Amino acid sequence: MTADSIARLKITLDNVKLQVLRRLEAPLTIRLDRLHLVLQAAMGWTNSHLYELRARDIGWGIPDPDFSGGPLDARKARLLDVLEDVGTKTLRYLYDFGDGWEHTIKIERIDPAVPGVTYPRLIDVVGRCPPEDVGGPWSYQEFLAAKADPTHERRAEFAEWIDLDAFDPNLVDAEAHARAVQDLAKQWDRKTAAKPKRPR
Repeated sequence: MTADSIARLKITLDNVKLQVLRRLEAPLTIRLDRLHLVLQAAMGWTNSHLYELRARDIGWGIPDPDFSGGPLDARKARLLDVLEDVGTKTLRYLYDFGDGWEHTIKIERIDPAVPGVTYPRLIDVVGRCPPEDVGGPWSYQEFLAAKADPTHERRAEFAEWIDLDAFDPNLVDAEAHARAVQDLAKQWDRKTAAKPKRPR
């Protein structure tokens, strides 16, 4: 495992009956705040809430200066650091503390980078992400029940903020998700390439 290696990550949204899964490849040197942005793009979330990446009992996210027990700064840790320091190949990703969307991230393998490929890149997409702010996994199940049943007691409530007929949990725009991840990769690649080299 070297700094030039690429990790293949399998991301699964937990506690939902309809499978939502992504596979992506990311450099081991990716910062955790950037990994968060990649996960948002790959899953289809809108990056509207707080998050935390966890490895065992250590968490990274946006630190709260008024609370010393909060997460460590995700801008100051790389995936490689987590794997080497914590010694785990499974991470947890919590998005939206109110709704509690939990994801399991498994490192499936580590490979050398392919020359000419810009990373990170999305390589597999299964299932559509739930609508933002639907209320978490259990409320999402009720949302799907209301969508399927015109007489459901919460149908009118859900219909106030989302078009129930237009939302199809089995229809996912894999190309749009892949483009969103690729846009991040290109943006970061340009910034890296644009940095002036320090004189020796």
